[in-house]
Amino acid sequence: MSTIILERIKKLFIEKFDFTEDMLSPDATLESLGLDSYDKLEFMFALEDEFKINFSERQVPNTVQDVIDIIEKLLSEQHKKV
Repeated sequence: MSTIILERIKKLFIEKFDFTEDMLSPDATLESLGLDSYDKLEFMFALEDEFKINFSERQVPNTVQDVIDIIEKLLSEQHKKV
């Protein structure tokens, strides 16, 4: 996993939801962090803008690690297309 990607994800979480970095353990669920379905959707849009990617309807993260895994996969697929 790229440390740069992880730091960008953490930065977005902190900016959008006023979390502290210690709250963002990989196994933390988005629900346990207090994100409702609207917050999750808003965050996914922010991630799409930040990383220039597009989530599919099937790619809904449940944990911080899911967010990282999905972004890495999408970036890898995007890189292969270039």
